[in-house]
Amino acid sequence: MGKESLKTKFFRRAMNLVPLYFGTGGKVIYIQHDWKHISAQIKLNIWTRNYVGTIFGGSQFSAADPFFMLMLFNILGKDYIVWDKAASIDFKKPGKKICKADFIFTDAELEEIKQQATANGKYEFKKYVEWIDADGQVISKIERTLYVATKIYFKSRNDTAPK
Repeated sequence: MGKESLKTKFFRRAMNLVPLYFGTGGKVIYIQHDWKHISAQIKLNIWTRNYVGTIFGGSQFSAADPFFMLMLFNILGKDYIVWDKAASIDFKKPGKKICKADFIFTDAELEEIKQQATANGKYEFKKYVEWIDADGQVISKIERTLYVATKIYFKSRNDTAPK
């Protein structure tokens, strides 16, 4: 892992205090200085326990919700529009221990996103993240569909949201 910057360290600490994120039971544990890697965790506790004593699927889903969009927003900058368009979760096994998820964008992925958005005005793609427990077992896999458009394309279409 690379180092955190003052900006990402401050954002991480603030994010963990925001009621909308705090309420998911998730905790941001690392944000790389260039926003290309974020780590979060979720553990079984009073906020995340479901009726059968495992980590509530809604907590897993919502604790993973904001990161890919936030990462792209900070990486791509003001020349791009970034939206979450769709998401789904596939439960693999019950979560009973601390689980961790790593949200990562590689340089190659970012270059592809920029090239596609520049060439076509917009680009839609899928990105995946897994919640992995302390034993290394995947408890759930989340699929996110992201939409990236250049501001020029977005404004020329008078769009307010991706279609």
